[in-house]
Amino acid sequence: MSEASEMLDLVLLVDDDDTTNYLNKRLLNDMQVAKEIMVLSNGKEALDYLAQACNGSADSPFKCPDLIFLDIKMPVMDGFEFLEEYQKQGLDAGDHVIILMLTSSASFYDLERLKGFKKVKKHYSKALTNHDVKEILREFFKKRFKSE
Repeated sequence: MSEASEMLDLVLLVDDDDTTNYLNKRLLNDMQVAKEIMVLSNGKEALDYLAQACNGSADSPFKCPDLIFLDIKMPVMDGFEFLEEYQKQGLDAGDHVIILMLTSSASFYDLERLKGFKKVKKHYSKALTNHDVKEILREFFKKRFKSE
């Protein structure tokens, strides 16, 4: 789909569902979307990672992701708790990271609640499809990926 120079550096999959993570990671790898795809199983793991990776320090061994796929319902820290803490810690200050929600059963209440988080650009049903990924790349990463 793309040349290595056009690939995203890092995509985070934040979900406690191993099957969904396997399917999404395989699809993203097959489509050559990113140089690296990292799987984290809850919002707390993701926050801990982002606090180290996206702190502006050039010498950090951690990469700040280009794209985060975030599940709503997870143990330890769910998607909403993650988003609240993400804002509280100021991790949403830069415009670099795109956050998309993944859900198997989005209730009207959940979708309304998502509107309160400006960093969440959209939500998708699990698991991602080839069509979803192409749409995401066209909509949010136009400069890196040419339309097909």
